Amino acid sequence: MKNRIWYPILLLLPALVILGTFKFYPILSAFRLSFYDWGISGEKGFVGLENFRALFQDPFFWQSLLNTLWYTVFTVPLSIAFSLFVAALLNRGIKALGLYRTIYFLPVVTSIVAVSVVWKWLYDPQRGLFNYLLMLLHLHPLQWLEEPRGVFELLLGRSLPTALKGPSLALFSISLMSVWKSMGYNIVIFLAGLKNIPQVYYEAARIDGAGPWQTFRNVTVPLLSPTTFYVTIMTTIVSLQVFAPIWTMTGPPPGGPLGTTSVVIYYLYQKGFEEYQVGYGSAIAFVFFLIILAITVLQKTVLEKRVYYEV
Repeated sequence: MKNRIWYPILLLLPALVILGTFKFYPILSAFRLSFYDWGISGEKGFVGLENFRALFQDPFFWQSLLNTLWYTVFTVPLSIAFSLFVAALLNRGIKALGLYRTIYFLPVVTSIVAVSVVWKWLYDPQRGLFNYLLMLLHLHPLQWLEEPRGVFELLLGRSLPTALKGPSLALFSISLMSVWKSMGYNIVIFLAGLKNIPQVYYEAARIDGAGPWQTFRNVTVPLLSPTTFYVTIMTTIVSLQVFAPIWTMTGPPPGGPLGTTSVVIYYLYQKGFEEYQVGYGSAIAFVFFLIILAITVLQKTVLEKRVYYEV
């Protein structure tokens, strides 16, 4: 009996040691550092909750948090909508499906830095492809990554309160790139979910006289809700932690035009690794972890009620 107890523990021990050494210990150490005034020269003294007090009074942190939320609000719905649309097209039994899968999945396995550099060229005001296309359509070229005004402000052509301006055009441009980059992964997940929907439901809908849109709304969407729930949670978490595109396309600090592309992870990097305020950066990391956790729990509480699990 004792051997049966110790045998699984011994099998799990190597993985537990690796996780404890390289994941849990750094997390606990960072949490400990958040209570210290810790800089490049090392520990300077215990300051208690001073880093957290300073953080909640830091306007740059709140601006970064607002930018992060705007980025997520645009990236997640667009990514889900486009991914589901492409997955639904591919699920119609087209030829050379394997080739299409390879093509749309290539951006996922491509380096995010390489993708960001290419898209930065596409957004170039003088030589970029997007402005060239706009001029072919007799539209005014845009300062894609250099425009600090909000997208709603640009669309309406007048000044709006800060909370209603929306993300800057620069941040929205990065969001579009991220949607394209992540589509391949989400398409694979949606396509797997669509393949698992029994055809009997579609046959019943056709017999009842349902059209394509009615079938999609009343059959596909409910039966695909577990997959949509998963994709929403994971895409949100990834979007909240965006860093590399911001740094590559709009760095260096303060982050894009007038700091309008500075997100929380970017601000954390700036404080912890450029200004060497390690204690303050650790406080940002811990507070942001709690924010992501709260958003995830809220999503799970609200969205899971709408998930339909087939029985």
